[in-house]
Amino acid sequence: MSSIDYASKWVIVGIDGGGAAIEAAKWAAEEAVSRDVPLRLVYVNPVARKAEPDSGVLQRLEFAESALQRAQAEVQALGKAVDVDTAILRGRPDEVLIEESLDAALIVVGSMGTGRTPTTQIGPVAAAVARAAHCSVAIVRPRTGVETMDTGWIAAVLNDEPDNDAVIHRAMQEARLREAPVLLVDRREDSWIRRYPDVHVQVAAARPGATRTFENLCERLDLVVTGGAEADRLTRLVTPNCHPLLGNANCSVLVVRD
Repeated sequence: MSSIDYASKWVIVGIDGGGAAIEAAKWAAEEAVSRDVPLRLVYVNPVARKAEPDSGVLQRLEFAESALQRAQAEVQALGKAVDVDTAILRGRPDEVLIEESLDAALIVVGSMGTGRTPTTQIGPVAAAVARAAHCSVAIVRPRTGVETMDTGWIAAVLNDEPDNDAVIHRAMQEARLREAPVLLVDRREDSWIRRYPDVHVQVAAARPGATRTFENLCERLDLVVTGGAEADRLTRLVTPNCHPLLGNANCSVLVVRD
Protein backbone atom coordinates (compact mmCIF):
# COMPACT_ATOMS: atom_id res chain seq x y z
CA MET A 1 0.00 0.00 0.00
CA SER A 2 1.15 3.52 -0.70
CA SER A 3 2.27 5.86 2.05
CA ILE A 4 1.93 9.64 1.80
CA ASP A 5 2.89 11.95 4.66
CA TYR A 6 0.56 14.95 4.86
CA ALA A 7 0.02 17.44 7.65
CA SER A 8 -3.47 18.23 6.31
CA LYS A 9 -6.48 16.00 6.87
CA TRP A 10 -7.74 13.42 4.40
CA VAL A 11 -10.95 12.71 2.60
CA ILE A 12 -11.35 9.05 3.54
CA VAL A 13 -13.40 6.47 1.63
CA GLY A 14 -14.45 3.07 2.94
CA ILE A 15 -13.78 0.43 0.26
CA ASP A 16 -15.32 -3.04 0.37
CA GLY A 17 -15.01 -4.30 -3.19
CA GLY A 18 -18.56 -3.35 -4.14
CA GLY A 19 -19.79 -1.01 -6.87
CA ALA A 20 -21.25 1.45 -4.35
CA ALA A 21 -17.80 1.92 -2.81
CA ILE A 22 -16.34 2.65 -6.26
CA GLU A 23 -18.95 5.35 -6.81
CA ALA A 24 -18.20 6.71 -3.35
CA ALA A 25 -14.50 6.95 -4.21
CA LYS A 26 -15.22 8.80 -7.45
CA TRP A 27 -17.61 11.16 -5.64
CA ALA A 28 -15.01 11.74 -2.93
CA ALA A 29 -12.34 12.68 -5.46
CA GLU A 30 -14.24 15.91 -6.19
CA GLU A 31 -14.35 16.65 -2.47
CA ALA A 32 -10.63 16.08 -2.03
CA VAL A 33 -9.80 18.37 -4.94
CA SER A 34 -12.10 21.12 -3.64
CA ARG A 35 -10.51 20.92 -0.18
CA ASP A 36 -6.96 20.56 -1.58
CA VAL A 37 -6.32 17.45 0.53
CA PRO A 38 -5.33 13.88 -0.42
CA LEU A 39 -7.79 11.02 -0.86
CA ARG A 40 -7.35 7.96 1.37
CA LEU A 41 -8.98 4.67 0.33
CA VAL A 42 -9.38 2.31 3.28
CA TYR A 43 -10.29 -1.38 3.18
CA VAL A 44 -11.14 -2.90 6.56
CA ASN A 45 -10.58 -6.63 6.99
CA PRO A 46 -12.77 -7.90 9.84
CA VAL A 47 -10.97 -9.75 12.61
CA ALA A 48 -11.69 -13.48 12.31
CA ARG A 49 -13.81 -14.93 15.12
CA LYS A 50 -11.63 -18.02 15.18
CA ALA A 51 -8.28 -19.12 13.83
CA GLU A 52 -8.26 -19.44 10.07
CA PRO A 53 -5.73 -21.13 7.77
CA ASP A 54 -3.00 -19.07 6.17
CA SER A 55 -4.66 -19.62 2.81
CA GLY A 56 -7.80 -17.85 4.05
CA VAL A 57 -5.81 -14.91 5.39
CA LEU A 58 -3.93 -14.63 2.10
CA GLN A 59 -7.14 -14.81 0.08
CA ARG A 60 -8.74 -11.99 2.07
CA LEU A 61 -5.60 -9.89 1.73
CA GLU A 62 -5.52 -10.42 -2.03
CA PHE A 63 -9.19 -9.44 -2.29
CA ALA A 64 -8.56 -6.28 -0.28
CA GLU A 65 -5.61 -5.30 -2.45
CA SER A 66 -7.60 -5.97 -5.62
CA ALA A 67 -10.53 -3.87 -4.36
CA LEU A 68 -8.24 -0.95 -3.52
CA GLN A 69 -6.41 -1.17 -6.85
CA ARG A 70 -9.71 -1.10 -8.73
CA ALA A 71 -10.99 1.88 -6.73
CA GLN A 72 -7.71 3.75 -7.21
CA ALA A 73 -7.77 3.08 -10.96
CA GLU A 74 -11.34 4.37 -11.22
CA VAL A 75 -10.38 7.56 -9.37
CA GLN A 76 -7.27 8.11 -11.48
CA ALA A 77 -9.31 7.60 -14.65
CA LEU A 78 -11.29 10.73 -13.74
CA GLY A 79 -8.19 12.80 -14.44
CA LYS A 80 -8.52 14.79 -11.21
CA ALA A 81 -5.50 16.46 -9.62
CA VAL A 82 -5.69 14.46 -6.41
CA ASP A 83 -3.13 12.36 -4.54
CA VAL A 84 -4.45 8.92 -3.58
CA ASP A 85 -3.29 6.80 -0.65
CA THR A 86 -4.53 3.27 0.15
CA ALA A 87 -4.55 1.25 3.34
CA ILE A 88 -5.69 -2.16 4.57
CA LEU A 89 -6.73 -2.09 8.23
CA ARG A 90 -8.22 -4.69 10.58
CA GLY A 91 -11.20 -4.52 12.89
CA ARG A 92 -14.91 -3.80 12.71
CA PRO A 93 -15.49 -1.61 9.65
CA ASP A 94 -17.63 0.95 11.49
CA GLU A 95 -15.25 1.22 14.45
CA VAL A 96 -12.18 1.54 12.22
CA LEU A 97 -13.77 4.24 10.05
CA ILE A 98 -14.91 6.15 13.14
CA GLU A 99 -11.35 6.02 14.47
CA GLU A 100 -10.03 7.14 11.08
CA SER A 101 -12.42 10.11 11.17
CA LEU A 102 -10.27 11.71 13.88
CA ASP A 103 -7.79 12.64 11.14
CA ALA A 104 -10.31 13.22 8.35
CA ALA A 105 -11.96 16.24 6.79
CA LEU A 106 -14.68 13.95 5.46
CA ILE A 107 -15.58 10.24 5.62
CA VAL A 108 -17.31 8.82 2.53
CA VAL A 109 -19.05 5.45 2.39
CA GLY A 110 -21.09 3.84 -0.36
CA SER A 111 -24.54 2.37 0.13
CA MET A 112 -26.66 0.48 -2.37
CA GLY A 113 -29.79 0.71 -0.24
CA THR A 114 -33.30 -0.24 -1.29
CA GLY A 115 -36.70 1.17 -0.56
CA ARG A 116 -37.87 4.70 0.21
CA THR A 117 -37.37 5.05 3.98
CA PRO A 118 -34.09 6.12 5.64
CA THR A 119 -33.58 2.79 7.39
CA THR A 120 -33.53 0.98 4.05
CA GLN A 121 -31.49 3.65 2.25
CA ILE A 122 -28.30 3.03 4.22
CA GLY A 123 -26.63 -0.02 5.72
CA PRO A 124 -25.56 -0.60 9.34
CA VAL A 125 -21.93 0.47 8.81
CA ALA A 126 -22.96 3.73 7.14
CA ALA A 127 -25.53 4.38 9.87
CA ALA A 128 -22.99 3.79 12.65
CA VAL A 129 -20.40 6.04 11.00
CA ALA A 130 -22.98 8.80 10.42
CA ARG A 131 -23.94 8.72 14.09
CA ALA A 132 -20.49 8.61 15.67
CA ALA A 133 -17.86 10.01 13.26
CA HIS A 134 -15.73 12.96 14.41
CA CYS A 135 -16.06 14.73 11.04
CA SER A 136 -18.55 15.18 8.24
CA VAL A 137 -19.87 11.99 6.65
CA ALA A 138 -21.14 11.39 3.11
CA ILE A 139 -23.24 8.33 2.30
CA VAL A 140 -23.09 7.99 -1.47
CA ARG A 141 -25.59 6.01 -3.48
CA PRO A 142 -24.98 5.16 -7.15
CA ARG A 143 -27.31 6.83 -9.60
CA THR A 144 -29.16 4.46 -11.88
CA GLY A 145 -31.61 4.56 -14.76
CA VAL A 146 -33.36 7.86 -15.47
CA GLU A 147 -31.50 9.51 -12.57
CA THR A 148 -28.30 9.56 -14.61
CA MET A 149 -29.79 11.56 -17.47
CA ASP A 150 -29.35 15.04 -15.99
CA THR A 151 -27.97 16.86 -12.97
CA GLY A 152 -29.97 16.24 -9.83
CA TRP A 153 -30.75 18.72 -7.08
CA ILE A 154 -28.74 19.43 -3.95
CA ALA A 155 -31.21 19.67 -1.07
CA ALA A 156 -31.17 20.89 2.52
CA VAL A 157 -33.61 22.07 5.18
CA LEU A 158 -33.62 25.61 6.53
CA ASN A 159 -34.34 25.28 10.26
CA ASP A 160 -33.34 26.60 13.68
CA GLU A 161 -30.80 23.90 14.58
CA PRO A 162 -27.49 25.36 15.88
CA ASP A 163 -25.53 23.90 12.95
CA ASN A 164 -27.97 24.95 10.22
CA ASP A 165 -25.75 27.74 8.86
CA ALA A 166 -22.95 25.20 8.34
CA VAL A 167 -25.41 22.83 6.66
CA ILE A 168 -26.68 25.44 4.20
CA HIS A 169 -23.15 26.72 3.58
CA ARG A 170 -22.03 23.19 2.69
CA ALA A 171 -25.10 22.61 0.49
CA MET A 172 -24.28 25.76 -1.46
CA GLN A 173 -20.63 24.75 -1.79
CA GLU A 174 -21.68 21.30 -3.03
CA ALA A 175 -23.97 22.91 -5.59
CA ARG A 176 -21.19 25.15 -6.83
CA LEU A 177 -18.73 22.22 -6.94
CA ARG A 178 -21.13 19.96 -8.84
CA GLU A 179 -22.82 22.70 -10.90
CA ALA A 180 -26.21 21.64 -9.58
CA PRO A 181 -29.36 23.54 -8.56
CA VAL A 182 -30.40 23.73 -4.90
CA LEU A 183 -33.69 22.82 -3.26
CA LEU A 184 -34.15 24.43 0.17
CA VAL A 185 -37.03 23.28 2.33
CA ASP A 186 -37.86 26.42 4.31
CA ARG A 187 -38.46 25.98 8.03
CA ARG A 188 -37.30 29.44 9.14
CA GLU A 189 -37.65 33.04 8.04
CA ASP A 190 -34.02 33.86 7.17
CA SER A 191 -32.38 32.59 3.98
CA TRP A 192 -28.90 32.15 2.50
CA ILE A 193 -30.17 32.64 -1.02
CA ARG A 194 -28.92 36.22 -1.39
CA ARG A 195 -25.41 35.13 -0.35
CA TYR A 196 -25.07 32.80 -3.37
CA PRO A 197 -26.60 34.69 -6.33
CA ASP A 198 -24.81 32.40 -8.83
CA VAL A 199 -26.49 29.23 -7.50
CA HIS A 200 -29.97 28.37 -8.73
CA VAL A 201 -32.15 27.78 -5.67
CA GLN A 202 -35.73 26.64 -5.27
CA VAL A 203 -37.31 26.97 -1.84
CA ALA A 204 -40.15 24.68 -0.82
CA ALA A 205 -42.23 25.08 2.32
CA ALA A 206 -42.09 21.95 4.46
CA ARG A 207 -45.53 20.75 5.50
CA PRO A 208 -47.31 17.46 6.16
CA GLY A 209 -48.52 15.72 3.03
CA ALA A 210 -46.09 16.85 0.32
CA THR A 211 -47.59 18.02 -2.94
CA ARG A 212 -46.94 16.10 -6.14
CA THR A 213 -44.60 18.89 -7.31
CA PHE A 214 -42.52 18.50 -4.16
CA GLU A 215 -42.50 14.72 -4.54
CA ASN A 216 -41.30 15.07 -8.14
CA LEU A 217 -38.40 17.24 -6.98
CA CYS A 218 -37.47 14.71 -4.29
CA GLU A 219 -37.36 11.95 -6.87
CA ARG A 220 -34.60 13.87 -8.69
CA LEU A 221 -32.37 14.51 -5.67
CA ASP A 222 -28.69 13.59 -5.90
CA LEU A 223 -27.64 14.60 -2.40
CA VAL A 224 -29.29 15.67 0.85
CA VAL A 225 -27.09 17.81 3.14
CA THR A 226 -27.98 17.55 6.83
CA GLY A 227 -26.43 18.43 10.19
CA GLY A 228 -24.83 16.32 12.87
CA ALA A 229 -27.76 17.11 15.16
CA GLU A 230 -29.97 15.06 12.86
CA ALA A 231 -27.52 12.20 12.20
CA ASP A 232 -28.73 9.91 14.97
CA ARG A 233 -32.38 10.62 14.21
CA LEU A 234 -32.11 10.10 10.46
CA THR A 235 -30.52 6.65 10.90
CA ARG A 236 -33.42 5.56 13.14
CA LEU A 237 -36.37 6.92 11.14
CA VAL A 238 -39.02 4.40 10.25
CA THR A 239 -41.80 6.55 8.81
CA PRO A 240 -41.53 8.61 5.60
CA ASN A 241 -42.77 11.90 7.11
CA CYS A 242 -40.18 12.11 9.92
CA HIS A 243 -37.75 14.00 7.66
CA PRO A 244 -39.06 16.31 4.92
CA LEU A 245 -36.41 15.18 2.40
CA LEU A 246 -35.17 11.72 3.30
CA GLY A 247 -38.70 10.46 3.78
CA ASN A 248 -39.43 11.14 0.12
CA ALA A 249 -36.06 10.59 -1.52
CA ASN A 250 -33.70 7.79 -2.48
CA CYS A 251 -30.36 9.57 -2.64
CA SER A 252 -26.93 10.20 -1.13
CA VAL A 253 -26.58 11.89 2.27
CA LEU A 254 -23.87 14.31 3.53
CA VAL A 255 -23.76 14.77 7.33
CA VAL A 256 -21.98 18.07 8.09
CA ARG A 257 -19.76 18.44 11.16
CA ASP A 258 -17.66 21.50 10.24
